[in-house]
Amino acid sequence: MQQAEIGIIGGSGLYSMPGFSDIQEISLQTPFGMPSDPYVLGTLEGRKVAFLARHGRGHRFMPTEINYRANIHGFKQLGVERVLSLSAVGSLKEEHHPLDFVVPDQFIDRTRHRIDTFFGDGLVVHIGFGEPICGGLAKVAVDACRRAGVNVKPRGTYLNMEGPQFSTKAESNLYRSWGLDVIGMTNLSEARLAREAELCYATVAMVTDYDCWHPEHDHVSVDQIVAVLLKNAEHACTVVRQAVAAMPTTRDCKCGSALKNAIITQKSAVPAPTLERLHLLVGKYFDSEQKAGT
Repeated sequence: MQQAEIGIIGGSGLYSMPGFSDIQEISLQTPFGMPSDPYVLGTLEGRKVAFLARHGRGHRFMPTEINYRANIHGFKQLGVERVLSLSAVGSLKEEHHPLDFVVPDQFIDRTRHRIDTFFGDGLVVHIGFGEPICGGLAKVAVDACRRAGVNVKPRGTYLNMEGPQFSTKAESNLYRSWGLDVIGMTNLSEARLAREAELCYATVAMVTDYDCWHPEHDHVSVDQIVAVLLKNAEHACTVVRQAVAAMPTTRDCKCGSALKNAIITQKSAVPAPTLERLHLLVGKYFDSEQKAGT
């Protein structure tokens, strides 16, 4: 039975989601270990929603330490079809001000220490990732921001750095020379895995400050950044309610069939333990072939 249809990932400053009714918490075990936190299930705007604090409540996990595979697989186990991710980012452009939201449509990877695929161990899969977010879900997010009165910039490129340290000025200026929009530490890993899990995924990147390229950067205090984080979190809750209320009940995008032509390994050659571990993700493709052969 589907326990939730929409997943919400909360980032820095957003560790809970007000407005839920019929709340219950579920701790899941996945084939990839434990997610960052129990999932908070409830009803929001008449829809079944699952909320997960990316870093765990109390912000216990660094970006590199997050078990992204377990987080996304857990949503899949709950029956979620769409994941809306919210995260704090730094701005790489003067035009993206603190308290602005950006809904990026592209990513660049500068990570080094992450496992960001479900596959391997005898099963090779190459997903298409030229358009890394779900365009339909991104539009819902942008429209929700506008209805919530948030200054939103549709489209843009998110630079996913490793962290936990922030950029050097040389790095920040390099990324600006590439014409990038925002910089963060988490969302590309999620986007890749969501596509492999055939989930729709979009990011709402909430600008907290300008990255270190900005001449005023060194004058920004921790207290000021925390104040922006809290205000962004308040806006995010309104945006989520608007987005959930407007979410279509059916999917007409290609996200739900992302693996259809992506499985490279001959199906009879996939080791049984690997297939068992990944059955929730690929079972429909293997089961249909087995039925056709009977």
